Amino acid sequence: MGTLLEVKDLTTQFFTQDGVVHAVNGISYTLDEGETLGIVGESGCGKSVGVMSLVRLIPSPPGKVVSGEVWFDGQNLLKLSDEEIRSVRGNKIAMIFQDPMTSLNPVLTVGRQISEALELHLGMDRKQARVRTIELLQLVGIPMAADRVDDYPHQFSGGMRQRAMIAMGLSCNPQLLIADEPTTALDVTIQAQIIDLVKRLRDELGMAVIWITHDLGVVAGLADRVIVMYAGYLIEEAPVKELYLNPRHPYTIGLLGSLPRLDEERPRQLKSIEGLPPDLIALPKGCPFYERCNYRIDVCTQEMPPLETVGINHKAACHVDVTTAQPTAEHVYQEA
Repeated sequence: MGTLLEVKDLTTQFFTQDGVVHAVNGISYTLDEGETLGIVGESGCGKSVGVMSLVRLIPSPPGKVVSGEVWFDGQNLLKLSDEEIRSVRGNKIAMIFQDPMTSLNPVLTVGRQISEALELHLGMDRKQARVRTIELLQLVGIPMAADRVDDYPHQFSGGMRQRAMIAMGLSCNPQLLIADEPTTALDVTIQAQIIDLVKRLRDELGMAVIWITHDLGVVAGLADRVIVMYAGYLIEEAPVKELYLNPRHPYTIGLLGSLPRLDEERPRQLKSIEGLPPDLIALPKGCPFYERCNYRIDVCTQEMPPLETVGINHKAACHVDVTTAQPTAEHVYQEA
């Protein structure tokens, strides 16, 4: 499989009356064709802003992609004209948002909102688009699709609205589907159905998926590889099994410690991460996790640790080797 998406040193900021919000701070990663990448972290860590920056959906003002490159299909998306990026969005890259009720237009039928993309990007006429829309609604599991195609969003349940959003995203056979916490507002049984649906469609259609969530349980059964974000920084990246078995950043350890596990012989007490994330307007000089970290050392207040290789396809940004609770060799030498 070749590389489909390459993000290089992406930085996004919001210029507000209170100051500059450092939402995304120089993140870099790649995505292969057909791969599913999970992006996890608590609310406000930059997950959604990071992916919305890729497809130029950051509201400007106050937001701005300050620096970086986003290479997709041989093009730097950040350098395309407005017309060129519109031909990519919804066509080659599709996005499913968190709340389908606010993402769907309440005064247009669900069928019309799906068929519009088919007419715009694939050049279908209204009749062809309607037939394809019914097929898409059937594909995502909406019963009696031919009868429901002319219904309005308020006539659909939450789970059905999210299925309609997935149908809209898949309408032009995208190479990449970005799902921004698409199951957050749904109950657990519907969440499971939506996740199974996306996995099945991913395997059938061969598309790549970026799944954004704060729920590590969802990622475990869906993603091939996981990125962990904190305060706008990418702090750990690893294959999904490696991340769960061998977390190498204190924040990741904290996240996994708060997750119930069924594969342990004895039940354990769940742990929370003490404290609060830093103010993104006044980020500390060194590691943003310093105040909440059980492994902190003096150098953490001075330098943001670089993202370095700690295993096979495994990277972490920490001045301490969490497996030994000792500073890395570099900082043992410096502090000596």
